[in-house]
Amino acid sequence: MKTLLKTCATAALIVISICTMADGRPEKRTINLSMAKLALDHYLEVITEGESIGLEQLFAPEFCQRIQTEKSKSHSRSEIINFLKKQRGEKLNCITSYQVLEQCPNSMIAKVTLKFENFTMTDLVTLINEDGAWKVLTSVHTYQ
Repeated sequence: MKTLLKTCATAALIVISICTMADGRPEKRTINLSMAKLALDHYLEVITEGESIGLEQLFAPEFCQRIQTEKSKSHSRSEIINFLKKQRGEKLNCITSYQVLEQCPNSMIAKVTLKFENFTMTDLVTLINEDGAWKVLTSVHTYQ
């Protein structure tokens, strides 16, 4: 009887574990954004490595992305978050670097460069500190 009970309990745990892993929803986890560098590093993981954890936490409520080309385009926070969720796990084939252009106690501007084989994308990113958590406020892309 004890063996049967243990077997059933083990089988139930295995089924629950498999169902939880196969759920398909992104893991709910809080990302440490207490320093500007941590927020910028996470932003790079999101845009180049397909990281989808902490998107709502990373982008400020008034976030806006602008793409500067012959015809400028703007994207809202919700558009970017939905796009990045769909890109989960997609890694960009590029060399990434960044340079902090200006940093104050509550804001930072960084120049992010993504060097692809045939072009380079430059992203000027503005981060702000809201209640002890750094968030991306704006992103302006240009291409060369």
